[in-house]
Amino acid sequence: MSGIYIHIPFCKQACYYCDFHFSTSLKKKDELIQALIKELELRKKELQNQPIETIYFGGGTPSILTINELRLLIAEVYKNYNVIDNPEITLEANPDDLLTERSRSQQFYKGLKSIGINRLSIGVQSFFEDDLKSMNRAHNANEAKVCLEEATRHFNNITIDLIYGIPNMSLEKWNKNLEIAFSFNVNHMSSYALTVEPKTALDTFIKKGTYPPIDEDLALQHFNHLVEKTKEEGFVHYEISNFGKPNYFSKHNTSYWQGKPYMGIGPSAHSFNNTQRSWNVANNSKYIQSIQNNQLPNTVETLSIKDQFNEYIMTGLRTIWGVSLYKIENDFGVEYLNHLKKGSKNFINQGLLVIANDVCQSVPFEKITSLLTPRNDNVLKTTQKGKFLVDGIASELFMI
Repeated sequence: MSGIYIHIPFCKQACYYCDFHFSTSLKKKDELIQALIKELELRKKELQNQPIETIYFGGGTPSILTINELRLLIAEVYKNYNVIDNPEITLEANPDDLLTERSRSQQFYKGLKSIGINRLSIGVQSFFEDDLKSMNRAHNANEAKVCLEEATRHFNNITIDLIYGIPNMSLEKWNKNLEIAFSFNVNHMSSYALTVEPKTALDTFIKKGTYPPIDEDLALQHFNHLVEKTKEEGFVHYEISNFGKPNYFSKHNTSYWQGKPYMGIGPSAHSFNNTQRSWNVANNSKYIQSIQNNQLPNTVETLSIKDQFNEYIMTGLRTIWGVSLYKIENDFGVEYLNHLKKGSKNFINQGLLVIANDVCQSVPFEKITSLLTPRNDNVLKTTQKGKFLVDGIASELFMI
């Protein structure tokens, strides 16, 4: 099974923390959509033998597009690829786009369903006005709530994004954000710590002293509370930043973490086929011009065995499925298994990693040497204590 990601590089305004590729000008929207359609056609042989399980509209802000524009793109996928029955088709959306007009919004929801979209990813980020203004979000707190009231009448497969670790956000305020989210009975949440990416407005503000620096201790408090509260509400913490109720995990994003092939369409979009990774140019004009000349505007990187191992460690440790020792030995060899054993020792003793199977959950390293064998059910996973530190842990286990 494979997935197709379609990047829509347009936003009404720039969020201060965002470093994704987008433009606030819609002048080239029509040309861009035609280029997306043509790229789908140009690349149809890449996934010729792969059933397409998911289609994901990301951005940017895909909800800027009209129903007809979305319909054209979905039809082009069906025309050129082998799409399974009832694929997961996700649209990322901002609350203000779904509430342009009350009557229009209801027609918009119905239109989305009519063209096959069956999952919404709504970028709420916070239910508090001061937080939204500090991030330069285009919607306000009331729009976020009204949007969810309406969206949940039309869709049951909805995920909302929330940001934690915002400076000066009390634990009580973060808890209130979660309580409001739970009140809408959504079945999935994606929640991320506010991070400072280079060259963003947020990075500039912090350097100038006009915005408080990020407090990692506060972010950890928020994260631990998030994990506790979502568990109480019946969510499964299946990936570091993702929480879903049973049968509502994101199929598209899960394919990334499980190493399945996927194709990225549009400027800046990434693709992966197990041995190669590629990415399109992050420039709308250059992307359009190249596609119009029947050329793919991408850079291709062939992944070495070390690259593939490191990527599996990074993605595997982020999920509840962990890193399979059986897969490490069979796909990468004994040298890699021994490297992983050696590197994981201290993390296991610190209570940050655990070897898990149906016999053992967490014991000191010296007592589990026999479990560090490639049985089919032996996996290396992060503990609750290790989840927040997973990126650093994974980098220490990389094969250099």
